[in-house]
Amino acid sequence: MHRNLVLILSLVLAASFRSANAEQIAVVTSASSPLKHLSRDTLKLIYLRKIQLDEQGKRWIPTNLPLASPLRNDFSLSLFSILPEEQEDYWNAQYFHGITPPPVMSSEEAVLRFVSSTPSSIGYVRKTLVDARVKVLLLLSPATKP
Repeated sequence: MHRNLVLILSLVLAASFRSANAEQIAVVTSASSPLKHLSRDTLKLIYLRKIQLDEQGKRWIPTNLPLASPLRNDFSLSLFSILPEEQEDYWNAQYFHGITPPPVMSSEEAVLRFVSSTPSSIGYVRKTLVDARVKVLLLLSPATKP
């Protein structure tokens, strides 16, 4: 009994430690973009490709990290409350309507480079990686799987 209690307390403390120390996720766009802010709801619709055009009529280009990326998992859980793999049925259905999922960048540095040089693109990186090439539109706190 005592062993089980110690194990449970250890797991709870480890989970608390991870969530307390997890970095915020910065949703970014080019530093030259006129956009100053993006709501969570709008971001969700952009990443689901339900909103295709920005306020200037330019096509949104949301970017993702690879499926195996822990940051992509955190982003997906925070924004959609599901893991990226759980969106497969959604994207399979969208494909038949000619809608493809956001392109995948190989790393956070690749996201920063692409977003900084591509108008109307957005992406996400750890807040500590944000630099002068991009501006932060929204900060998300990592969520855990319910």
